[in-house]
Amino acid sequence: MIIYLDGAFLPKEEAKVSVFDHGLLYGDGVFEGVRAYNGRIFRLEEHLDRLYDSAKTIDLAVPITKAEMAEAIAETLRRNNLRDAYIRPIVTRGIGDLGLDPRKCPKPTVIIIAVEWGAMYGDLYEKGLTGVTVSIRRNPADALPPNVKSLNYLNNILAKIEANYKGGDEAIFFDTNGYLSEGSGDNIYVVKNGVIVTPPTLNNLRGVTRLVVLECAADLGITVLERNMGYFDLYSADEVFVTGTAAEVAPIVVIDGRSIGNGRPGPITRQLTSAFKTATEQSGKPIN
Repeated sequence: MIIYLDGAFLPKEEAKVSVFDHGLLYGDGVFEGVRAYNGRIFRLEEHLDRLYDSAKTIDLAVPITKAEMAEAIAETLRRNNLRDAYIRPIVTRGIGDLGLDPRKCPKPTVIIIAVEWGAMYGDLYEKGLTGVTVSIRRNPADALPPNVKSLNYLNNILAKIEANYKGGDEAIFFDTNGYLSEGSGDNIYVVKNGVIVTPPTLNNLRGVTRLVVLECAADLGITVLERNMGYFDLYSADEVFVTGTAAEVAPIVVIDGRSIGNGRPGPITRQLTSAFKTATEQSGKPIN
């Protein structure tokens, strides 16, 4: 495996960062998850826009341009002979000292990792996932905004730990106001009477896959509403599904022991799964 690190392409054994990098010490940095399908990088422009917006929000100056980042991602894929992959571009604050002050970090660190990636949930796309609501609340937007895709993912990890103990495939977050937020690593949607409802993107990440799925829904003539929801909406839903770069479109058929709809992936979820697959097959930036 070849890793991009600050302009060099290195074997993974040689790709190392300092123990004084603030990305390690404080989770001070940003990242993206990007997919390549059949030799094309899917929605790269949108992912890079979000990466650079996240960096700007935390006052982190990415040391290379978007065009240079795009080429570095493509070259990482080429050097690893990957056509279908999950790609992780990372920008950390860089090397500083043991203090918090980011002014002590003169040069950000840029890392790109690319690995082979299959279906994240295996056969659960056909069977459906089990979701559990967790007691951990999503970071509020006035503390650590969920729209910053930062290296500080402990909030998500604590939710995943709780879901693991409760036997769930995915954690379902609520925010500090009691509103439905998202999964531990994906956006969430409720289907009721043929209408898709999803939370507004203030208490959850503005997902790139979310954007694609909403475009697919519009093309299919399916109504989509954005509004706050609670436990009632989850438990009484006809269908529930989640979307993310890694997860793609995944149905949830049980939540907190309750069957959702008839306990099987529903027709709208299946339509969107098919439409999303078609979208990944037909667009993207060529690697070569």
